[in-house]
Amino acid sequence: MSGSLVSGIIRYKVNKAKQVEITRDVIFPQLRKYTRSNESMYRAYLRSEYGDDILPVITLAEKKYESGVLDSVRISGKISFYFKPRDGIQLIRSFFPSMDQRCFVEKWTLINTGPQTQTLAIGATQLIQEEAGWHGQYHRKIVSDAQPVVSIKPGEKYNFGIYFTARQNDEPEPGRSLSEIEQGRDLFLDSVSTNLVLKSPDLTINTLFSFSKIRAAESIFRSKLGLVHSPGGGNYYVGIWANDQAEYSGPFFSYLGYQKGIQAAMNTYRIFQDSIPADGRKMWASFELDVTFPFGAHDRGDAAMIAYGATHFLLASGDRDRAEELWPLINWCLEYSLKRLTVDGIVASESDELEGRFPTGSANLSTSSLYYGALIQAGRLAKAMGKPRSMVSDYETRAQRLSGAIEKYFGAKMDGLDTYRYYKENTTLRSWICLPLAVGINQRKNGTLDALFGKLWSTNGVLTELKENDSAAPVFWDRGTLYAFRGAFKAGAADRALERLRAYSKTRLTGFRVPYVVEAWPENGMAQLSAESALYCRIFTEGLLGLEPTGFNTFLLRPNLPSEWSHLELNHMMAFNTAIDIQVKRKNNKLQVTVLKHGKIVADRLIKNNTEILVSVK
Repeated sequence: MSGSLVSGIIRYKVNKAKQVEITRDVIFPQLRKYTRSNESMYRAYLRSEYGDDILPVITLAEKKYESGVLDSVRISGKISFYFKPRDGIQLIRSFFPSMDQRCFVEKWTLINTGPQTQTLAIGATQLIQEEAGWHGQYHRKIVSDAQPVVSIKPGEKYNFGIYFTARQNDEPEPGRSLSEIEQGRDLFLDSVSTNLVLKSPDLTINTLFSFSKIRAAESIFRSKLGLVHSPGGGNYYVGIWANDQAEYSGPFFSYLGYQKGIQAAMNTYRIFQDSIPADGRKMWASFELDVTFPFGAHDRGDAAMIAYGATHFLLASGDRDRAEELWPLINWCLEYSLKRLTVDGIVASESDELEGRFPTGSANLSTSSLYYGALIQAGRLAKAMGKPRSMVSDYETRAQRLSGAIEKYFGAKMDGLDTYRYYKENTTLRSWICLPLAVGINQRKNGTLDALFGKLWSTNGVLTELKENDSAAPVFWDRGTLYAFRGAFKAGAADRALERLRAYSKTRLTGFRVPYVVEAWPENGMAQLSAESALYCRIFTEGLLGLEPTGFNTFLLRPNLPSEWSHLELNHMMAFNTAIDIQVKRKNNKLQVTVLKHGKIVADRLIKNNTEILVSVK
């Protein structure tokens, strides 16, 4: 969980006797510690883990009150532990961050379930930590606002908070009004829950979609250059990446209608635009250390990532002024990629977003696919902006040539399947062969789907690489799986994709690592990075609905409804500068597709599954 100045990771264990053990990892991302290691410099956040030994001692009738047996755990943007009543008192412990202060909260609620007034004595909690850091002197406190003695009448309750706070130098103490902090978190959760609402026949998928909106939207941090979205997950704070922010989460915020997300996306693109190299060198891959320190030793195809994400964001957000502001960035990224074309017509790059963890050769399928998608969207954006027709035609021609080059250079028979080799010397199946499907290149759809959902499939989704007779633990990165789902639905393989999506969603929401999609395994221990949650939501906008923005107020739909689903709705989508509802209902062997703008019907068509329609919301 995150606010703009604090993050918390709650880890918990429940034993067979239903006793719970909770660990709080409290992180203050903007406050950095001194470190001697160059590598850990980027991750030297002020943070500590705390167990239950910091809790106040509560006595009831001159005996220490024990919380007793855990009854249930509720996760809904906050996490709450409900205990069964003991000695006439029921306890609820809830955890959540302040959305705008350096303060993480553990809230205790004591409920009198007995017939008589109960009097409890509550001990004090106070821990003070002082240390020097990059920005001066850091002051951390753990304090409680519980009254020393409380009397609770039958059926009534008493709340108090335990606050994990930090400040630097002479900053004032963070405010510690329990109700105000919780209200701020609740307002955020309410604002996210009411926009971009998915309604499908599958409750697990609906719930993970709702949770993904929370995880994607909460991970926005205050920086020296304004609000920025960051991956989080215990590792990556107050920084931006060409893939996570520019490519993954930026376009998502143009549909969610969360204004802080829109601001963070714009700031990401502005930071990259302000850092365009004057000498024609590659774009930086990321900016860390309060988005002041550029990083990236190799060209990962970052220009293609940025152009692919930014063009989508600008079209879907429906704002001409933003497009005019960021056009220099898009133009530079497209022209840089053009200069990187090889004699074979594909884009050279030294690496990809996995940064050398797996071999990529001198030109990989990811960079060329993203550049292709960027060209298609750039043509539409240029047309919407009134750019010269010659420019639009040029982008379209370049995209067409690149599609042919991708087929000729990367198309291959791999492991007996007509799919793609990831780079020229590649001999193993790789997860990123899904990217042509995600950008609308379907020549090798069947073999690619067989590879992704057959040979590469595991209980944790698509494996990053298929290695025969490899004794090492299989490696997976959820982003590859999430792109594979999007591409499969977009390509019309709804039934096959749904079977895998249902299993994957159940594992992530209710399995051993809950309740969000993750980054990878074994790297970072399946950290719940936020941009992956944005990619989960995009399975439905761009995958099942086949939504493609074509202008500031027009878009294509190509719905692909699985045969066992009777309906799919995506309501209150805040895109194209308006509020849109998209409703798809099965009617005999066809689909009734209804699009509403502020409740008024702007399109109502009866079509076959996987049929494209153009919608205008002018």
